[in-house]
Amino acid sequence: MEIRDRHVLVTGASRGIGAAIAREFAARGARVSLAARSAGPLDELAAELDGYALPCDLFDAAQVNGLVGRAEAAAGPVDVLVNNAGMEYTKSFFDTTEAEIDDVVRLNLTVPMQLTRMVLPGMRERNRGHVLNISSMAANGGFPGLAVYCGTKSGLSHFGRILLEDLHGSDVKVTTLEVGPVPTDLLDQLEYPPTVKSFARLRHLQLMPNVSAERVARAAADGVERGKRAVWLPRRAFLFGALVGAPQRIVRPLIAGVR
Repeated sequence: MEIRDRHVLVTGASRGIGAAIAREFAARGARVSLAARSAGPLDELAAELDGYALPCDLFDAAQVNGLVGRAEAAAGPVDVLVNNAGMEYTKSFFDTTEAEIDDVVRLNLTVPMQLTRMVLPGMRERNRGHVLNISSMAANGGFPGLAVYCGTKSGLSHFGRILLEDLHGSDVKVTTLEVGPVPTDLLDQLEYPPTVKSFARLRHLQLMPNVSAERVARAAADGVERGKRAVWLPRRAFLFGALVGAPQRIVRPLIAGVR
């Protein structure tokens, strides 16, 4: 898809990966709508990018239900939805509360599904659109202390793969971007020793080096422009995602032609 003059809605856009993605799409000529809870940083970024700030608490179902309508009222039909907002609690699963599980599942998996459900009718009617899901390498190779987070990212990645089957024959595309550690506030919050040590070991083996938010943003925009089904960063870890996604690539030709 040509990004220039398209309307891109980015969740979790006030900082980190989301802000970098918004800047990259704006630099390529897109109109950007920015959604996050932090109104101050959101307003500043919107002013910088000549975009649209849409303060939104994604834990509030009513606000989620109204987000796409607000974005389209401000800047026209959504051409690209970037499901970037996410969170984690890094601790032993035995110490994880019911409320923490609900929070992570809602923000990392339920909200992307709901927002995708809302944008797809318009995209299918126009026969043009793109959904970009920001997932994680944790979807394929999990770590202690991140059982719930890894479960939601696995679900998000598989959701993207199967959604493509529902969109077969359409020009609406889906890209799943699975990324390794990115130096952001989220990564800085890792304190649970088994998680920290696991990350350190993979870095020592050069299997999971840090990836900058700017590099993620470039890969995200490239994935949309080129219509890629999957993007992996760092690229050396592509085999993890390729192996996990292999069963669906086997199923796809077996069900080809099913209406």
